[in-house]
Amino acid sequence: MAKGKSTGYKSKGERPNVAKAIRKTMRREYGNSSEQLLNKFTAFTKGKRVMITIPNPNKNDTKRRFMRIPMTKTQIKSES
Repeated sequence: MAKGKSTGYKSKGERPNVAKAIRKTMRREYGNSSEQLLNKFTAFTKGKRVMITIPNPNKNDTKRRFMRIPMTKTQIKSES
């Protein structure tokens, strides 16, 4: 049996190699971007289950400030 070719050091991928502040900033920018909405709409047109986050209409329910609800066809028609 032949020996395998040595590639030297191989990372185990245990820790991120990007600063935490940069990752948080990128996540915040994506959450407020139109790219996220476009990705959700594309997934919805492919028939996937897409969730929308909305403020909780019940202001007395202080435990849940936001609600995640599944996107439906009627919501898309009403927003247009």
